[in-house]
Order: sequence, then C-alpha cells, then structure tokens
Amino acid sequence: MEGTIFGFTEAQITEFGMTYGVGGLMLLMIFIVGHLAWESKVGKFGTFVLFLGLTFGMVGYVAKYFIEHYMKI
Repeated sequence: MEGTIFGFTEAQITEFGMTYGVGGLMLLMIFIVGHLAWESKVGKFGTFVLFLGLTFGMVGYVAKYFIEHYMKI
C-alpha cells in the first residue's frame, strides 16, 4: 500500500482534518470567547459584541461548507 498512511490517502486525511479538525478548533474558540465574556463580566450586550467580533471569521468557513454541500461539489 504505497502512498498511504494507515490505509488512508493524503486526500482522505486532508478532508478529515479540514472537516472535523477545523470544526473542533472552531468549537474550542467559541468556548474560549464565552469563557472570556464570563470572566470579564461584560453583560449580555458585551458578550454579543465579543462573539460578533471574535468569531466573525468562522462565518465564511461555515458558509463554504454549506455551499459545497448544497452544490454537491
């Protein structure tokens, strides 16, 4: 089985990492932002602003996933 790692091809490992690895890191980042808001006692509006500002970059990645799923790419 030349060109494989534990029976998986490079493309399969990359797809797994980009789907579940990055998704897991995104969940970790949401937890960290929530913990930051809780520890700093910023209130409801401050928590909203923290989540909006610090997690806005995730919107593009999630949108890309749904667009690929919808278009079956």
